Amino acid sequence: MIPLTSDTETKPTQRMRHFMAAAEVGDEQKGEDPTVNLLLERVADLLGKEAALFLPGGTMCNFVAIKVHTRPADAIFADHMAHIVRAESAGVAFSSGVLIEPIPSERGIFSAQDLDQAISKVTTAPSPYSPPPRLLCVEQTHNFGGGSVWKLDELRAVCERARLSSLSVHMDGARLLNAVVATGSPAREFAALVDSVWIDFTKGLGAPVGAVLAGSRDFIKEARRHKHIFGGALRQAGIVAAGCLYALDHHVERLREDHDNARHLAKGLSEISGIRVRSLEPETNMVFFDVSGLGLEFAAFLAALKERGVLMGAAGGYIRAVTHLDVTREGVETTISAVADIAREALGRRTHRTTARA
Repeated sequence: MIPLTSDTETKPTQRMRHFMAAAEVGDEQKGEDPTVNLLLERVADLLGKEAALFLPGGTMCNFVAIKVHTRPADAIFADHMAHIVRAESAGVAFSSGVLIEPIPSERGIFSAQDLDQAISKVTTAPSPYSPPPRLLCVEQTHNFGGGSVWKLDELRAVCERARLSSLSVHMDGARLLNAVVATGSPAREFAALVDSVWIDFTKGLGAPVGAVLAGSRDFIKEARRHKHIFGGALRQAGIVAAGCLYALDHHVERLREDHDNARHLAKGLSEISGIRVRSLEPETNMVFFDVSGLGLEFAAFLAALKERGVLMGAAGGYIRAVTHLDVTREGVETTISAVADIAREALGRRTHRTTARA
């Protein structure tokens, strides 16, 4: 099967597995795992932050960071398609008791003016009837926005507006390194604009477990306490942290291949009758497309695709294909052929039905 449902489907390479098997380990909960500690030093340096914290996954990073930044009944701001809104089971409402004020956008990237309007909806002045605005969350790259990238000037503008209202800024940087490769801007330049940021190693970087949250020393000290509260403390975590270290050394620049494959896929799909591609030039590794022109429901299309050896999923009203290190250019070509085959059959049936009714 060609796994295009998500870049979370990546599997550790044999070399990564060997590197993990040889990792030196200790008790992570006590801060005694040397491989975890090395990973934290590397990520803190990469992001230009004072300290970092290893967590099992990115959703926990968001839960912990938002818990540190807020108090119950605060208001936080995020794009209406943000992962914390659409894909984390309302977890921050449960864990932090916050109100999320959604910011409308077309591709997950909003302006300072959009943020200003969202803040004004919550309160125009301190009031016992309104939740205190406390935190802005941005997502880099934006998943349901189609893998869209915050450019430095766009991010700087919204962060400056957030500071005017005394908001802290948290970055869900699950695919931050995709943005780095796409723009050529160093990770620390993006990170410098926000108070806290995390990167995920289990997506395009191909590690099996792990994300790292970074911020100031005081922020990370408090984050560690909440990590324990949420059940995230680990023991000999160096085995999985080693996979993250290997990914930093070997799998970052190769993200460019995923971006190239996504653009090739988008171009090929756009040439198929009945297929409408959301963006002909994907910014990173995601291709969103519409199959309504084939007269097929999503489930029927995905089932037909699976029969032909290709796996995709539905997201945000589109079919989504995500390229990663386990998807080759040959796999992309096979995928284009499979979709073309489905399209021919679907359009042929529609033509037959139209002719029969006539």
